[in-house]
This record gives sequence, C-alpha cells and structure tokens, in this order.
Amino acid sequence: METAPRSPRERFREQTRNEAKRVALEQLAESGPAGISVNAIAKRMGVTGPALYRYFENRDALLTDLVVDAYRDLGDALEDALRTHRRKAPATRFRELAARFRGWALQQPHRYLLLFGTPVPGFRAPELTFDLADRAFRPILEVFVDLAPEGLPAERSVLDRQLVAWREVRGGLMAPPAVLQRGLLAWSRLHGLVSLEVEGQFVDMGVDPELLFRAEVESLLAQSWK
Repeated sequence: METAPRSPRERFREQTRNEAKRVALEQLAESGPAGISVNAIAKRMGVTGPALYRYFENRDALLTDLVVDAYRDLGDALEDALRTHRRKAPATRFRELAARFRGWALQQPHRYLLLFGTPVPGFRAPELTFDLADRAFRPILEVFVDLAPEGLPAERSVLDRQLVAWREVRGGLMAPPAVLQRGLLAWSRLHGLVSLEVEGQFVDMGVDPELLFRAEVESLLAQSWK
C-alpha cells in the first residue's frame, strides 16, 4: 500500500524539527548536554523561542529526541556489524562488534556521552528509550549465546535470579544466567574503556587506547566459563 504524500505543512514541520536537532547537536558538541537551550537554538535558526516551542514542548522533549536518534543509530551500527560478519566465528564477531562500538563512540563522542556520560541535571529519559538501549546491547548478548559452552547451570545465586528477572521484564532474547552475566560484564567493561578514552583519560599516560581496548576484548574472550 502506497503511503499518502505528506502535506507542505507536515514537510515543513519535519524540516524544522530536523534543523533544530542539527543545531542542538552542535550545542551538544560545544557545551555538552547541559548546554542545550531551546531559546539559543531558536536564535541560531533565526526564529523566536516561542515559535520553536511549537515543535518541541520543552528542552527535555528535544533531549529525548536526540537520545532516541542516538540509540537508534548505535543499534543500527551494531546490527549492521553483526549482519556483515554473521558467517564468521563467534569470537571474530565479538571483535568486530567491539570495534564498531568503539568506532561509533569516537566518531561522535558528544552523542556517546549523551547516552552514557554524566546524567543531564533534571532530565530523565522516558521508558521508550529503554527498548532502544536494550536493542543496542542485544548483538553483544547474541554473540555470547554462541560463545557459551553447552550444559551451563540454571540459576543458582541471587545475581542469577536478578539477571533472569531483568530479561523477563525486558523481553526478547533469553539465555542461561551465566551467558547473561558474561554479556553484561563485557558490555560494561567495553563501556568503561571507551568512556575513559572519549573523556581523554589516556592522553597523558603514553598508552595506546586502541591496543588497550583490543587487549580487553581478548581478555573477555579468554575468560573461563567455569
């Protein structure tokens, strides 16, 4: 079924929203999430603040759109990496996923920090972003499902039960608790190194962050399942 053509007003509304988000991303790169101001964006666009509030109810609505767009972009990048290397061994797929994740963060650190950096004062992301965050994590979990040996035990500890409950609440891919734990720990450790690199913490250490990141990836792959 063909989609009905959009009216000129609808096209103008979309163009205005996209332009506002483009300017907001410039602000994000310059001053961080706390520096985003709807009135300042309106001024750069050559319109009044009240006019722009017709397209975004407030700053939080604009931030939500930026968060949603960033999560979708990250999810697309990781799913593309998984598809591109789907015929390769699980360990190779994990290496490629990790490299794509780091590359995405380094190419647009302001968007990475919007998702994973210091929380914006007064802003709480709505629940619709939870599924998008889960989508970004899923490719990592899928690889660990393939990496896991057979015969892993069912839930035994308090943490096991918490991990299973988390997946039941979120829905989607389920796995033994050991796989959930390994996937979540890998996701957390990759985030830790990338966050330190994005924030410039390795600059004065004389350590190549890419080599350190690769070493961490190999450490995660070499870790015993027992």
